[in-house]
Amino acid sequence: MIISNERITARVSEQIKQILTDAADLTGATLNQFLVQAALEKAEHIIEKDKLIQLSKKDAEVFFGAFENPPEPNVKLLNAVKNYRVYIK
Repeated sequence: MIISNERITARVSEQIKQILTDAADLTGATLNQFLVQAALEKAEHIIEKDKLIQLSKKDAEVFFGAFENPPEPNVKLLNAVKNYRVYIK
């Protein structure tokens, strides 16, 4: 397995660099390790948040109500099922 290390660069003010360096020192990490870990945690949080579906209480009640008591299939749905069964044969 070949592992490739890519470089990411960023320009920041001296004040921001000092804050980041101080935080890295407090965690016992190098500045690079700290930046990668912090960025990775933030990226994972953003990606996970994007995957979630948030519903209001009313929306959740409507959704679960329909899930627990689905309506009878209409003509279009019945025809779609019939056509699908013919298609997959």
